[in-house]
Order: sequence, then C-alpha cells, then structure tokens
Amino acid sequence: MALSKAALAAVRAITRLRPGIGDSYLRQRSAEDMSARLVVVNPRCRLDDLVAPVRDGCQVPVRVFTPLDVNLSLKRGLHVSEDFRGTILFFHGGGWANGDVAFYTESCMRTALRLERRVVSVDYRRSPEHRFPVSLHDCYDVAKALFAGEILTDVRPDRIVLAGDSAGGNLAAAVSLMARDSGEFDPRAQILLYPLVYNDHSESTIFDSVRENGEDYLLTRQAIQDYVHMYLSSPADRDNPYFAPLLSPDLSRQPRTLVITAEYDPLRDEGEAYAARLEADGSEVDCYRMLDGIHGYFLYPMTFGLVRDTYAILANFLDGAALPSKESDKAWIHLLGTD
Repeated sequence: MALSKAALAAVRAITRLRPGIGDSYLRQRSAEDMSARLVVVNPRCRLDDLVAPVRDGCQVPVRVFTPLDVNLSLKRGLHVSEDFRGTILFFHGGGWANGDVAFYTESCMRTALRLERRVVSVDYRRSPEHRFPVSLHDCYDVAKALFAGEILTDVRPDRIVLAGDSAGGNLAAAVSLMARDSGEFDPRAQILLYPLVYNDHSESTIFDSVRENGEDYLLTRQAIQDYVHMYLSSPADRDNPYFAPLLSPDLSRQPRTLVITAEYDPLRDEGEAYAARLEADGSEVDCYRMLDGIHGYFLYPMTFGLVRDTYAILANFLDGAALPSKESDKAWIHLLGTD
C-alpha cells in the first residue's frame, strides 16, 4: 500500500524545505510551546503535575493523566471516579532535544482514555543543554521511583508498562536494559514506537531503510545524525548499549515487548532488528510494521486510520483485544509474535 503520488510529493516538498536541526531545534521548541497552549483538556481525564527527585538532586517534572468515569444521574448527581487498569510510564520523542510533556499532552490524554491506563509522562532534561546520559538517568530514576511507589502510592508494579516513541522508545529500551543490569526494579512490559536503537545512520549503515527513507519522509538521515550529535557527550558514547541497545551482546531477560515501526521511516529496519534480537535472546515479542506510516505518525489525529489501527494493536498487546479484520486491506504487517 504505497503513499499516493500527491501525498508523497507534499511530504518530499516539506522535507526539503526544512532547515537543519542544529539551526532550528530552538525554533521548533517555540512552535511546540505555541501548539501546546491550544490543547483543550478532556474533562474525562484529570491532569496532575508532580515532580520526582533524581540522582543529581534535580526535580524532574512528571504529568499524570488519569482517566475518569463520569456519571450524572438524578439520584446521585455528578459522580466522578478514577477508571484505569494499570499505568503507562511514557518517555516522549523529539530527538532528545525537542518535544516535552506539554507538547505531548493531547497524545497522552488520548492514550489514557483509549487504553484505560493512567499515563505518567516524564519531562526529562533535553539536549544539547543536557547530554547523554542525563536524559536516560532522569527516565531511569523516575521509573525506579514509580516502581517503588514514591510518585504514586497506589501503583501496582506488575501493571506498569514502559513506553516511548522515537527517542522516547530509545530511552524506554535503555531503561529496561539498565533495570535488568541493576536489579533495582523489574518491568514486565514495554512498548517501543519506531525507536532509535542503533548507532550508525550514515549512508553506509547496515540498514536499508536509512538509505531508502532517509531523504524524503520528514525525518531525514542527516536530521538523525544531527540529533545524535547534539545528544552524545563524546564519540565513545556511540558504542554504549545504553545509547544503542541493539549493540548489547545480551538482550535476555527483557520485558514482554511490542515494537511498532513505520514503512517509510529511516528507523524502520533497526526497530525490527531489535525485535528479532529480543526474540532470539528469549523475550516475548510482537512486532508490527505500519504500512504507509512515516516517522511520528502516532501524533496525528484519530481521523487517520493508521492511528486508530495502532491503538487497536496496543489494546491487543495490553489486554488481548481483538484486532480489526482487514484481510483485503491490512494497514500493517505482523512480523513477529502470535497471530
């Protein structure tokens, strides 16, 4: 299922007009701040802003999205109660330099309501002001505190799911590896949406998707390299498995994992390779490739069928919900896992 010629031409034109990341990430932050101010809070979702202490004494903001059951009756009047099955600890994308809790508020509200989960979104410190491993340590320390019941007292550790998109998927995968290596907490499940998990996004990389999709689909090969350059503290960091989890020689004892990739994403192949490595090393894995998807599509409105189908896959992974029957026109390819 290919992109239409008109859509492809539009995406290419936009991509080629975008300035370099090093020259534009601050302007992008400003645009995201303006966009975040336009978000209307859904009355069926309560937002609470909290903080979590991390290892260097900083207080990292977190925003908690709690789905609510709202009932109005003549007998009882207005009755509001919390209504969720578990907790998603979410790390946002944006190349470690862009995106924040405010910009992702609409997406997190939607996720909380559609998946019936409380979502805890982490406002980790961003690059280039704070370079690797600061963002990762922020996310790890917040996860450790959440599992210990220090952020939310009613949390059930066995129902916490780590999740992230793009650079946030990178952070989620790295947090899972660090948790295994430290033994300080034990994530049972993780969701990685088109994650970055490798260290080479040059034209000579081993992954074809970087070459095939690295020029014309909004996220370019050069943009990935620019984001990585702003994130890492030194060239040696490139070979650190906590930056590039696919480099880890041992991916055993990882959480049950869902990896979702996008057909026209430069990061497609490395995400799918990571899923295959996890399965080979003994973890339970599902991996789906979303046809016609480009990097970042999960932030699109629910009017896009691709987004609705992704939520159906998420619900299937979390709760065993049935997937839509699309035998004649599937919006995805199920690459790994049980159908």
